[in-house]
Amino acid sequence: MEIDEAVTLTQERLAQEGATMADLLKHFRNRVAPVLVGDPQWERILECAGQLPITMGALPFGFELPLHDLAPEADFGASLASGTRTAAFFRERARTDETDGTAQAITRLFSEMDAEVSPLRDIVGRKLMLEYDIGSAGDSEGARPGMFLRPGERPIVGAGGQVDDVGTVVDALVSCVGWEKNDAERENVERAYLAQPGDTRLDSFGVFPSRERSIRLAVMGFKAGEETRAWLENTGWPGQFSAVDAVIARFKERANIVRTGVNVDVRESGLGPTLGLTLIVKQRYTKDSRYWLDGLTDWDPFLEALGHEEEVVPEKLAELARWVSKPTPLFGKAGRYVMMRGIHHIKLVMSEDGLKEAKAYVFMVLSAGVSP
Repeated sequence: MEIDEAVTLTQERLAQEGATMADLLKHFRNRVAPVLVGDPQWERILECAGQLPITMGALPFGFELPLHDLAPEADFGASLASGTRTAAFFRERARTDETDGTAQAITRLFSEMDAEVSPLRDIVGRKLMLEYDIGSAGDSEGARPGMFLRPGERPIVGAGGQVDDVGTVVDALVSCVGWEKNDAERENVERAYLAQPGDTRLDSFGVFPSRERSIRLAVMGFKAGEETRAWLENTGWPGQFSAVDAVIARFKERANIVRTGVNVDVRESGLGPTLGLTLIVKQRYTKDSRYWLDGLTDWDPFLEALGHEEEVVPEKLAELARWVSKPTPLFGKAGRYVMMRGIHHIKLVMSEDGLKEAKAYVFMVLSAGVSP
């Protein structure tokens, strides 16, 4: 069965299981360790998930876990695609509630993707990722989620002459959340792309409507620490390069780091000071149909290396190591599903003088169209 067919089938079945993602998540509480997400924090996640349709369970959803913080808090993330039952849910919400900024933004973005001729769809396909600040939100209730697009259909590679593609994705995100176009901001994004060496890719673009304005870029595939440093220097990143060099060198001594990725916030004034490092022990490609899936031991070398960092909470790291599991059959009112769980990526957040935070991004996904 093709992936799109499996997603459609899964959404149809999930719609018979309940109404919201909270209805789905409540079945999985015993699969999320309390050291990762405590009971009060779980209730906050359910409150957020109660505003989302259960059909989102047919695409990856999951949690951002702060491994550096003893507090068992997490943010929540989910995926959706245009032309699906989930898209229809948000389109109807946008029609009936003009104050729902998230539904309005999703509907505007999907309208652009669904056009007969869509340069945006040619680059990113039909999928969108949402990231809800819950554990990290503090008192900012009602904050709109971050919105992310991945160039999975036509990857944006370094030295590939794809400035127009970069502009297309940036313009789509900026306009869908209601921001005015900013020439300086877009020029800085283009400058970051043009500085990329060959064999790197611009892996994702993101915006956070409820935070200070910026474009979040994830650039993946730097071959060595020297390439990472050169890119940061050429783009004018204002942090300390020696701190980045030291972290990369440390992890290379402990594990076979094959590539490096960075996350940066691009603003009208240039790159922001926050830097996320993604150290890769397994090369991954967005267009690969098994992009989200790992072998059971793929992450072991990196998790072992991460365990040497004093900022990381050992109990959380131990539970994270148990997150990746074999596809698991489940049975609901509408039939049989297979649940898959894995680690999407781990981000090391740099401060001026070294490693400040470590965050794991883990996912779950259900399918009614695959066998374990």
